[in-house]
Amino acid sequence: MTAADPVRDHDVVIVGAGPVGLLLACLLAQQGIDVVICERRSGDDLRSRAIGIHPPGLAMLDRAGVGAAVRAEALALSGGEVLSRGRVLASLSFPADRAVRVLPQQRTHALLRQRLDELAPGALQAGRTVRAVRDEGGFVRVRVDVGNRRREITAAFAVIADGVHSGLRATLGSDWRRRPGRAGYAMADVPDPSAGTRALLHCEPGGLVESFPLPGGMRRWVVRAAAGSDLSSADGFRAAIRGRTGDDPAIGSGVVPVAFVAAQHLTRMPVRGRTVLLGDAAHEISPIGGQGMNLGWVNAGRLAAALRSALGQGEADLGDYARAALRAARTAQSRCAFYMAMGAPSRGLPLTAREAVIRALGSAPFREWATGLVTMRGL
Repeated sequence: MTAADPVRDHDVVIVGAGPVGLLLACLLAQQGIDVVICERRSGDDLRSRAIGIHPPGLAMLDRAGVGAAVRAEALALSGGEVLSRGRVLASLSFPADRAVRVLPQQRTHALLRQRLDELAPGALQAGRTVRAVRDEGGFVRVRVDVGNRRREITAAFAVIADGVHSGLRATLGSDWRRRPGRAGYAMADVPDPSAGTRALLHCEPGGLVESFPLPGGMRRWVVRAAAGSDLSSADGFRAAIRGRTGDDPAIGSGVVPVAFVAAQHLTRMPVRGRTVLLGDAAHEISPIGGQGMNLGWVNAGRLAAALRSALGQGEADLGDYARAALRAARTAQSRCAFYMAMGAPSRGLPLTAREAVIRALGSAPFREWATGLVTMRGL
């Protein structure tokens, strides 16, 4: 800080208390960095949403001090099968050191929030809506609404982690470019005491059906939307699963499937001066493949190291971080676009060719590589 700079309120202001913003706050607080999170919501977000925790994401949770708690609650997947037309095309098993763990996002979020409260009581400030972030050269000025009152806070850096529908991204002049991979899906979590520890991916002619065991004797079903499928009701959702796979899961009439569109976008400028876009605010990754939240955590780890260095040296150059984050996002999006293509409705020769590709990936020469692909090796 130079003599001309004002006394800053904080070192880092984070906008958004999702799992990525919370993880970054934990990593910074552990290093003695003064961090505050401004979160618009006042209550907890109880939606299940992301469930998969891949090895790189778990490594970041370990760094934040919540890895052991996550392991204690999560279900460790032993592997999974990819099927089509009643046949197993590929079977993958996860080694113990690269297991994929399953835990509903609201529990991961709660554990991260508890950890931040231990590290920096009061760092999470709920009910605060950030309206604008302005880079003043030597610091950032953040305009915040607290109820009917408006105030300004200053910091060395601002991190925007307010999700895929970020209200601040456009105001910063950051682009938001469409990337390959887009389709509609519906999902439902239902009781299943015999869920086991293996995932099932049906790449059927009528479209993808995913089946993931969850902790506590539950199972998540994900069905790709297709012409003629009614996925809005429990009966229609169940009929689509039965028609494509032959399975007839116990899905009660009270279950309401959640429809969503899996899409992919990327900003080419995740860093502008002292302001950083992080997580879904910087990249929308298709949930088919379960890599979006984990990539956000990996980039949070990279950013924590970059911010510590910048604060220590009194500099604002985060270019190395931006380049690494963009490379990782493009890689993850390419993988997820491939996964989505493997689950698209298909017939005839394209279906036969797709099944041959899946068989090849599950064969002995490529099995280890395919397992690494699924578990986010290299990101």
